[in-house]
Amino acid sequence: MIRKYTFGTPLPTDAVVLSLPAETGPVPFFTLSRDGDRVVLTRPLQPEDCLFGLGESVRGINKRGFLYRSWNNDIFNHTESTDSLYSSHTFLIFFGPDTLFGVFLDDPGTVTWDLGYTRSDTAVITSENGQLDLYILEEDSLTELARSFRRLTGRSYLPPRWAFGYIQSRWGYASEAEVRTVAAEHRKRGIPLDAVCLDIDYMEDFKNFTWRKDAFPDLTRFSADMKQDHIRLVPIIDAGIKREKGYAPYDSGKAGGYFCKKEDGSDFSAAVWPGDCCFPDFFREDARRWFGDLYQPLLASGVEGFWNDMNEPSLFYTEDCVAAAFRRVEELRSGNVDYEAMWGLKDVFNGIANNPEDYRSFYHEVNGTPVRHDRVHNLYGAFMTRATADAFRRFDPDRRFLLFSRASFIGAHRNGGIWQGDNFSWWSHLKMALQMLPNLNLCGFLYSGCDLGGFGCNVTEDLLARFLQLGVFTPLMRNHSALHTREQEIYRFSTWESMRDTLRVRYALLPFLYSEFMKAALSGGMYFRPLAFDYPSDPRAVRTEDQIMLGEGCMIAPVLEQNAVGRYVYLPEDMLMVRFRSPEDYDLVPLPKGDHRIDCSLREFPLFLKKGHPLLLCPGGESTETLDDHTFTALCLTDRAVTYDLYRDNGFDPDPVLAEHLTPVSVPAPAAGTSPVPGVAISALVL
Repeated sequence: MIRKYTFGTPLPTDAVVLSLPAETGPVPFFTLSRDGDRVVLTRPLQPEDCLFGLGESVRGINKRGFLYRSWNNDIFNHTESTDSLYSSHTFLIFFGPDTLFGVFLDDPGTVTWDLGYTRSDTAVITSENGQLDLYILEEDSLTELARSFRRLTGRSYLPPRWAFGYIQSRWGYASEAEVRTVAAEHRKRGIPLDAVCLDIDYMEDFKNFTWRKDAFPDLTRFSADMKQDHIRLVPIIDAGIKREKGYAPYDSGKAGGYFCKKEDGSDFSAAVWPGDCCFPDFFREDARRWFGDLYQPLLASGVEGFWNDMNEPSLFYTEDCVAAAFRRVEELRSGNVDYEAMWGLKDVFNGIANNPEDYRSFYHEVNGTPVRHDRVHNLYGAFMTRATADAFRRFDPDRRFLLFSRASFIGAHRNGGIWQGDNFSWWSHLKMALQMLPNLNLCGFLYSGCDLGGFGCNVTEDLLARFLQLGVFTPLMRNHSALHTREQEIYRFSTWESMRDTLRVRYALLPFLYSEFMKAALSGGMYFRPLAFDYPSDPRAVRTEDQIMLGEGCMIAPVLEQNAVGRYVYLPEDMLMVRFRSPEDYDLVPLPKGDHRIDCSLREFPLFLKKGHPLLLCPGGESTETLDDHTFTALCLTDRAVTYDLYRDNGFDPDPVLAEHLTPVSVPAPAAGTSPVPGVAISALVL
């Protein structure tokens, strides 16, 4: 059951695909109050209640106990005290012995979630705008609540199959020759690779939809050469358009009036990478179409994937904000700078970037009406994704393209994936990446992953190895790092061969993982889930924070600590542990329900299988296009014959029908002498 309640006059967000009439009367489960324009929802929390959701946010899988803020925020160097990140995903499930419902605030402005922070026994959710559609979802299980939310908001984005391959990226690949070298170093060592990302270095003076002719003289030829080696190029596109006469995107945007405006009707501008930029008004359909059309030359050159960035939008500074900062400095200069004034002086310039006053100083046109940006801030990145995806569908409606974004809102999950923002090479960010995954899935973002190795800071060899082991299972598997940090292509490390073998496991599992992803996406399910979804009556499983379910019958529990050569795991039922070193070298260990200490050296990582759920391994390969997805080794803890429905398609059909692409795979019961591990079926299958 889904019920809708409307407050004020909500602005269109494109988040919901299911049309429902608004109900009147009290909102169930909450006490409703108003504080000026704000709408406040209050609910008591029982000691055993858990809260799942909020997508991309810090801290654990269970969001209880902290104060979160839905406000898309370019916040480099985030920690567990950060209340908002690059995306806002405003769906939350309340789950406890006597509690089960979901709440979605379709509100593109600021929402605060005091989830037992001020009072440990109280949740307070506040819409600062007070103009929103509120949805209450009720079902009989956590799994059905997730499916109900997907019915409300639409099917998750489907990437092409090649986008499940390994992607190498770095801010700093400044020439075609450098990219070719990176690709060649992977190929000559047998390190699998399907794509290389191009950061802002490929652009001419960091301007969108350009490329440096001195460094990338013939993009069409370069792209074709890379595809001959089964490698795609994936360029970055930022939100800001450089304010420069003679630069075609600016000239056409200016002529069409497609940029955001200040109150006086002039174009709003702020500095980003190219300098002074204007910002497309993605809330206008004609502006989205204009912006989407700008991708066409890159698509014509053979590019089949993009990552959209800086689209919170990130603002380095505005002239008004800089002028105000200097005025404040002059005020402080004229007086005595005491202890408190010293901190104020320091904060003057630290507060220039992404200043709240700047976000209140420009407007969008929404259905012909000017709307101040801060009231719809969280939609900006989502509507940029929408503009891009709509363009792809216009240019080539018969093909899926790769698209992932930094900023997003509910609804953007239908048009693209996301990565988890600019993380750091910290062990804490490895754990944070794991804990974000099920909540992102709950909010519809199935195609996601973190910057493996960490974007900022200098990665250590062991940390990169453990990041890659998590990345084996994430749909987006991208190694990405920042300029002026340690180069972290895996071939640069002494243990590159074991890291290569980790990637080879990914490719051996890729048909199986792709199958699990597509089945989840096409059925409205989740690829990653908290253990509570599968074991809601098991208190230990419900409270587990460093293990997550994957697909129909798998669980992952990566090693998350420095220098650790193992970890403790809790198994809610009997399971088969597959401890991988390579696709050919792995241990099979049946384990009973309960607590276990498992050994995992730096080159080993586990996957756990429920009884009766097979795992399929193919022979692997160095790219998705060269994989053999007809020959498999099936591993299964079972005492009877079982069947697995393997999903296979052409890898790019934009609107596949689930039932048309399923191949039943029969795994026979283990016979005496056929397996070195009693009760485990090991079968060679040719489909």
